[in-house]
Amino acid sequence: MNETGKNGVVTVPRLDEYFHDILPIDQYSGIDSSRNGLQVDRRDQDIRRVAFAVDAALQVFEAALEWNADMLFVHHGLFWGREEVLTGTHYRRIRTLLDNDLALYAVHLPLDAHLSLGNNAGMAEALGLGDVEPFGLIKGIPIGVMGRFAQAVSLEDVLGRLGVEGGDPSRSGAGKAPAPLAVLPFGPDSITTVGLISGGAPLEVDQAIRLGLDLYITGDANHVAYHRCREAGINAIFAGHYATEVWGVQRVAAQLAADTGLETTFIDIPTGL
Repeated sequence: MNETGKNGVVTVPRLDEYFHDILPIDQYSGIDSSRNGLQVDRRDQDIRRVAFAVDAALQVFEAALEWNADMLFVHHGLFWGREEVLTGTHYRRIRTLLDNDLALYAVHLPLDAHLSLGNNAGMAEALGLGDVEPFGLIKGIPIGVMGRFAQAVSLEDVLGRLGVEGGDPSRSGAGKAPAPLAVLPFGPDSITTVGLISGGAPLEVDQAIRLGLDLYITGDANHVAYHRCREAGINAIFAGHYATEVWGVQRVAAQLAADTGLETTFIDIPTGL
């Protein structure tokens, strides 16, 4: 798509086609619990402004509506492969979208795995890794990436390149650097090889251990991973689920704006987790 269409507008079906063109959405249908793609439609099919965020939540919806978004593109949507009744929080979220004619589009694992637009690709670029290749199998399909530094770096340098700071993760908020949930300095002081899986993959550290990597980075921490890392002699950074999944939505937003000229924005609402 090289044009915005008539009067700088793209229709919902055409935008859905565009996202399927740039992301392997259907490739993950057998392993991803997320209902990837258009999750909530809108009455007015014309799209002029698309907001991007990690999570589909009321706080995010309110920010998107304040910006006058027509569509919200998220990593974590509202539908996860099971029938859900419209009650409680789920009802309030859906009602907010429908009452305000805000479309919702969600892409989960395909946005983790994409080798140029994905979360892991974004982290790898921020770290300055070379020789980047797929890594981290989930049900036989790679979700993460691995790579190497041209020159060995320290664990502190890696944290700095990721833009995370030490300290209490509860202080996270808009405009504040996130704190990692945990850092396990059990590997070599000089780090060359790194495996990355954004989000919740703490026990996939075993795959990094089998490959003899110096460092493993993911979002969520897990108690069991502590002794596995210590006994295997590998460094690990559990950088926070949110902090490892801000990369993909921002890269897709930039790509969409470049390809179509539509207005985009990233809504940053860190959870500290």
